[in-house]
Amino acid sequence: MKAIWLAIYTMMLCLAVAVERPPLPERVVVLTFDDSVASHATFVGPLLKKLGFGATFFITEGFEFKTDKVHYMTWEQIKGLNDAGFEIGNHTRNHTGAGGQPSDQFSADVEYIEKKCEEFGIPRPISFCYPGYQTSQVALKVLADRGYKYARAGGARAFVLGQDNPLTLPQAFDGKPGSTLEQFKAAVAKAKQGEIAVMTFHGVPDIKHPWVNTTPEMFESYMNYLKEQGCAVLSLRDLEKYAVPAK
Repeated sequence: MKAIWLAIYTMMLCLAVAVERPPLPERVVVLTFDDSVASHATFVGPLLKKLGFGATFFITEGFEFKTDKVHYMTWEQIKGLNDAGFEIGNHTRNHTGAGGQPSDQFSADVEYIEKKCEEFGIPRPISFCYPGYQTSQVALKVLADRGYKYARAGGARAFVLGQDNPLTLPQAFDGKPGSTLEQFKAAVAKAKQGEIAVMTFHGVPDIKHPWVNTTPEMFESYMNYLKEQGCAVLSLRDLEKYAVPAK
């Protein structure tokens, strides 16, 4: 009988905690950064910290991560981002597209980054980014089975919390060399109650991949606009703090 009452009490406590979650802020922007670029640690992280913004950094050991420590972060720098309060997400071991991978290979690539995080005292990731934005039913199942809460794909629209599948969530903006402040403002405008503008960036700058480069000057103009607009700028894991709007 004591065990039954303990179970009931635990369930009621969990429900109370869920009810007490605050509502989602009116204008939520999530910042995400792909590919373990060195400028995430040297430029992006310090700027976001100064502005009081959150962000998710998706880590992969693909490209020339292991040999080029000028253009790619070290794991010590990744740990530094974690220690500064940012979220470390999973972008797979080798940045291989998930579209054609069998379950065991995809799972192994995901697990590799999890183990590296554990090795460096970084929490096990709950957020994932599909390399090349390629999704698959196999990948979805692996991520769900491994306890992932969020997975960013491609697209060009807001993420509707409580309606969209959080394991295939879309992006509202994808920073490229030709991107403009007006385009960024239009993406920010998609953020309204229950709809979240997820922004994708790569390196700031990204010397090795110029087709996804964002200059520091342009990035600062984007971030200053978010500050001026009073947006809540979060990481993906921060969304768990808030109640899901009724739909």
